[in-house]
Amino acid sequence: MPFIQSLGYDVFNPAEVIPEFVADLGIKQGEKVDYAILRNGQPTILIECKWHGSSLDVFNSQLFRYFHTTKAKFGLLTNGFEYRFYTDLVENNKMDEKPFFTFNITDLRDNQIEEIKKFHKNYYDHDTIVSTATELKYMNELKNLIHAELNTPSENFVRHFAKQIYSGAITAKVLEQFTNLTKKSTTHYINDLITDRLKSALAKEADMQKLEKETEALRPQVEEPKIVTTAEELEAFYIIKSILRNKIDVERIAYRDAQSYFSILLDDNNRKPICRMQLSGVKKYIFLFDEDRKGNKKEITGIDAIFGLADNLIKTVENLEAKPESALN
Repeated sequence: MPFIQSLGYDVFNPAEVIPEFVADLGIKQGEKVDYAILRNGQPTILIECKWHGSSLDVFNSQLFRYFHTTKAKFGLLTNGFEYRFYTDLVENNKMDEKPFFTFNITDLRDNQIEEIKKFHKNYYDHDTIVSTATELKYMNELKNLIHAELNTPSENFVRHFAKQIYSGAITAKVLEQFTNLTKKSTTHYINDLITDRLKSALAKEADMQKLEKETEALRPQVEEPKIVTTAEELEAFYIIKSILRNKIDVERIAYRDAQSYFSILLDDNNRKPICRMQLSGVKKYIFLFDEDRKGNKKEITGIDAIFGLADNLIKTVENLEAKPESALN
């Protein structure tokens, strides 16, 4: 059912998908196929489902019987992992003995996905599928034949090559010798192809890495900022602004962050420090300044403790305001 849904059909809509579809077989009435996919009210794909651990080889005759009693153009036999698609390429309205398209859902290839898409509700076209079905069928059979010949070369296969490179008579002994040589040669040839592909892929990857390094070298190097103003430092800054709000214009209060401390300044002037704080460690400290701008270090339990130092902060600002600019140098 998930596979049927992936093809764009609503498995709960009986106008599109019918489970236990009745396919009467002459005098044998009430025969049912597991699912039928309908288009324009007519079955177009019959699906026979088997237990996931079973081999499908013994069940195609069952689907074969259903096929010619309906107007369906395609049959699908599956155990949930392997999917075999059938049609009537050899004889019209009679399902072929061999599938024209097979795939294993746990090992899908890109080209197989393209073939599956042709059965999707939005792309389905009978003529398009049939036009490629013959090609798929013969390609599958050729691949199986090539696989068999490469693993166990037949006498005809060996003779075909031996006659082209051996001038003498192809005796049984020569045939045996060339059978081994043919198998070794094909194995070496395939290994060489794989090696060439790997070398090509590795060369491309090396080129890409080289290009990335060259591109990276051309990028301007931006150093990561080592100074990070924390939310706690900003909250302390706003507390001090609220304390001094009634004393001076808060727009005159600024902060500067450094790696080792956080400074609150009047007029954003280093010569007018209101206080300094160290809040990043386990213990937190505030430096208050007297009228000679000498720091007095105090440990605080948290930033709320700054409210208890309001008088000191106001006094510091009064001292800064009372001194002329020249006295601050």
